[in-house]
Amino acid sequence: MSTDPAEAAVTAEAYESCAVTRLLRRMGDKWSPAIIRLLAERDYGFNELDRSIEGISRRMLTRTLRVLEEEGFVSRASSGPPPARVEYSLTRLGRSLRGQLYALGRWADAHSADLPASDGQCPTGQ
Repeated sequence: MSTDPAEAAVTAEAYESCAVTRLLRRMGDKWSPAIIRLLAERDYGFNELDRSIEGISRRMLTRTLRVLEEEGFVSRASSGPPPARVEYSLTRLGRSLRGQLYALGRWADAHSADLPASDGQCPTGQ
């Protein structure tokens, strides 16, 4: 195998700038698929999400929601007087991603015998 970047089939620059690579990094984290799955059902308040996702810390939930919001998958809305209720929902982009995650989950189920063993928990709803 060549180590010459000029001969590389996939350059590091192409890999890093690839939209699929960026998306898989975002959705491949531990909590994003679970949050997307829940928000696909309905809007959730922060505390509802916290109670609905076993094992996530409030700090990690805040961080993941913030990143999903920055990337345009989730919207955050505050309502009412202080302390305001904060509610999260999927954006149009986030809703379009839900179907793709579901399809990926179906593919993984169909090929589970060919894939490395896992803990059996699937946050994408499979």
